[in-house]
Amino acid sequence: MKGEGKPTINDVAAAAKVSKKTVSRVINKSPLLSEKTREKVEAVIREMGFVPNLQARALALRRNFIIAAIHDNPNAQFLVNVQQGVMEAIAGSEFALMVQPFDRNSASFEDDVRAFLERQRPHGVVLLPPLSSDENLVALCRETGTRYVRMSSIKNDDAAHIVSSNDREAVRQATEYLIASGHRRIGLIDGPVGFTSPQERRGGFEEALVAAGIPLLPELFRPGAYTFESGVEAARDLIALADPPTAIFACNDEMAIGAMITCRRNGLRIPQDISVVGFDDTPLSSHVWPSLTTVRWPIVEMARVAALKLIGPPEAAAEHPWLLPSTLVKRESVTPPA
Repeated sequence: MKGEGKPTINDVAAAAKVSKKTVSRVINKSPLLSEKTREKVEAVIREMGFVPNLQARALALRRNFIIAAIHDNPNAQFLVNVQQGVMEAIAGSEFALMVQPFDRNSASFEDDVRAFLERQRPHGVVLLPPLSSDENLVALCRETGTRYVRMSSIKNDDAAHIVSSNDREAVRQATEYLIASGHRRIGLIDGPVGFTSPQERRGGFEEALVAAGIPLLPELFRPGAYTFESGVEAARDLIALADPPTAIFACNDEMAIGAMITCRRNGLRIPQDISVVGFDDTPLSSHVWPSLTTVRWPIVEMARVAALKLIGPPEAAAEHPWLLPSTLVKRESVTPPA
């Protein structure tokens, strides 16, 4: 059926004996078609080798074929994992990924996001933590007609607009593992203020201690910023206590590895003298020595599902899972206290 030159949408319509508008609806995955008509037009498109004009489609839809990951997150590995997941979802499609940082503490934050959405007109946005907890940002997406999916540590939206992990439950299990190993004096390196994830992780940690009858001692809690340096500093304070902890749980792997370095520099053996547990299961966690016991946060899978919710028909978004559980990965950095 292929003729001279590149086939046009008019050629497809004529060959399929349908209107140009029907072909456009097939291309744009409109639900307003019978399956029989859709299959007939798609067969003609394949046979003719018709390639839709993305610029024309974007103009018609008033949206570009961009999935934007919007973030204010200092963790480089987290962003790498998000990019991997989104790219897996859009591979072979017409969509492209844009990663856009914003400063949530800026006075112009909401204006900056609005200008981005109106200027770039993305097909949809993945809201990354901590921005995924910002209800004003969600309202802005709705106001501008921008499809969105939140990535979060809690279910703070309906199934079509959320992909969540179970951080609280996973950290409770990790802490129970430390307790079952014999640890009673366990230090916590917290995450940054304003993030939902450290609130959930700290909540799971505290729940496990309370359930075991272990008092919550403020001296064993140290702030962190999800950075290696903050893990180093927090661990330095913890091991300097008159009665130091026999184990440390850090709310992410970067801080956990920082804690391990500090312990070693101060002559402590891991895990013989002090056990360490992290959260994320970054590639480095299995390469450090001893390998780090941690909670696997399925960020790649979460980002992939978030993108799939965006690139498919809106009415099918809720069919993709909203919960992707985190799981404990036991390695070499935990042993019973001496």
